[in-house]
Amino acid sequence: MNVDSLICSRLDRRGIEEIRAGGVDAVTVTCGFWEDAIESLDAVVSWRELAEANSDIAQIVASAADMREARAAGRLGIVLGFQNSSFLQGRLGFVEVFADLGVRVAQLTYNIQNDIGGSCYDPHDSGLSRFGAEVVGEMNRTGMVIDLSHVGNRTSLDAVHASSMPVAVTHANIFELVEHPRNKPLEVLRPLVERGGVIGLTTYHNLTRGRIATPELWSEMVARSIDLLGLTAVGIGTDANQRGTDEYREWMRRGRWSRQPQLGASPPPGVAPSERPDWFSGPQDFGRLGAALEARGLGREERELVLGGNWMNFYTRVIDDVRERQMGGVA
Repeated sequence: MNVDSLICSRLDRRGIEEIRAGGVDAVTVTCGFWEDAIESLDAVVSWRELAEANSDIAQIVASAADMREARAAGRLGIVLGFQNSSFLQGRLGFVEVFADLGVRVAQLTYNIQNDIGGSCYDPHDSGLSRFGAEVVGEMNRTGMVIDLSHVGNRTSLDAVHASSMPVAVTHANIFELVEHPRNKPLEVLRPLVERGGVIGLTTYHNLTRGRIATPELWSEMVARSIDLLGLTAVGIGTDANQRGTDEYREWMRRGRWSRQPQLGASPPPGVAPSERPDWFSGPQDFGRLGAALEARGLGREERELVLGGNWMNFYTRVIDDVRERQMGGVA
């Protein structure tokens, strides 16, 4: 199984076909960033309608078992996820409601403080709030993956320790390898990994700062990440935005909360922008990642873990096993 743990593309049939052409079997999509509960419900409906209209090549999946079934049927498994907790609109009970609708991944914060905790760009990280601790507990109970990718370091550590289940960083790199506030330091990642968590290393050029310029440089970063965290803790989360428009990027960065320019992961003024790599342009090139790892010397079993096996093991534990217990399948 090849798994991309996060994209932010607004997919159509062409986008689905691109992902499948890259050999990806399952992908977590972004249903929203700043949307409230009603808008988020609309988004879930839209993703369901997209899957239904393209049922010959895609289907919504809500478990690792579903992902395997989709692959066997020749379809892309689409995992519904949110890159913020705004869809809860401050209502703890909405965790279970959205879980019952098939949402399986949610990031606690996105780029600015919210009622759960701080973000990676806040000058002062408040830590996990009391509401946030209850949300973590509900996500554990309902089989929803806790994503810390854009979350502040203090809030991330609080969530790691508050969670009774492994948690994830679906799309970031290791700060000690690539210094960027969106990347995660080892002081966060090591406790996360000790508790069974996984990081999806991103190919996003602003978060690699040249480390993806060539297959050799990218595979070196992956190899160093494995050295630091262990083979079973490393996956891939491209953070791809296929044919994303400037308007869409502005929505990601500012939503409705700011009228000022927001850079997101882009470099500040005066810092040279990172160049997009020629060899990897998006999910359609996912197969090239495996080739780069093979050239680096990773064996077949090692490559299979990094390209999807680690995520499948994580999903089985955090989603499938929890949902089965919740439904009374396990005593």
